[in-house]
Amino acid sequence: MPYQRYNLDSAETSATILDGINVQLLYVTRSRCDAQWQSMMHTHPFTELFYIVDGQGKFLVEDDVRFVKNDDFIIINPNVLHTELSDAKTSFEYIVLGIDGLSFQTEKDQDANYGIYNFKNHRTDMLFYMKSIIRELHQKSSGYREICTNLLETLVLLILRNTKSEFTVASSDRTSRECRFIEQYLDEHFSEDISLDTLSRLTYMNKYYIVHAFKKYKGVSPINYLINIRISEAKHLLQTTNYSVSKIAQSIGFSSQSYFSQVFRKELEMTPLQYRKLCEKN
Repeated sequence: MPYQRYNLDSAETSATILDGINVQLLYVTRSRCDAQWQSMMHTHPFTELFYIVDGQGKFLVEDDVRFVKNDDFIIINPNVLHTELSDAKTSFEYIVLGIDGLSFQTEKDQDANYGIYNFKNHRTDMLFYMKSIIRELHQKSSGYREICTNLLETLVLLILRNTKSEFTVASSDRTSRECRFIEQYLDEHFSEDISLDTLSRLTYMNKYYIVHAFKKYKGVSPINYLINIRISEAKHLLQTTNYSVSKIAQSIGFSSQSYFSQVFRKELEMTPLQYRKLCEKN
């Protein structure tokens, strides 16, 4: 089965549902965990919902090893350390949804940070809603955003009904701290080679979620924020020094002069040399 992943931005799936709570669908994946699956213990500052479509395997959650099988439904609340596990004898196919803005208070006899339930009696409904969301995101036909929002709300209500859980607004404290860290890091290290993978390693956050969270925090993606810093520094150097364009490009972190000039022209609608001449004239 091919690996499927659909990443979304907040404009696509931001919706006020469930008595006024703003919930955003960040991504949907469908994949298989087997002996070749490479996974490490990790956390997300948002909730993940797993549904085991077929097979069996294990989940490592915090310090617990939990066996999972067909039709098991796993709720992983924000900031809970977890990973999927398999071996040469077992494998399982699953669908996972990343949801921001919502966490689940599970039943009292279970760990409050996560819950595992069997939805065998609700398999038809669960697969219908999850596969329908995947289909809508794949096809992106007219009205797909509204349909995905309605499907997500119905799916969450179905989960609440059959797990006897309650939902709460997910805390954004950790996300805000990490975004402030990213902002400061980019301000101080803009001249270095920085990618989303770099920021993901530094914060232990999923790189797709970093884009979503930072854009919500600053109004632009981390990479665009980095470009803005570099262009601002380039303008300063063009005004106050006689450094060559090549030297400026290198000093502010661009991989080549041509790429720097391309980005500079896109941002200011003139080349670096034209900008320098304009400054000299003024």
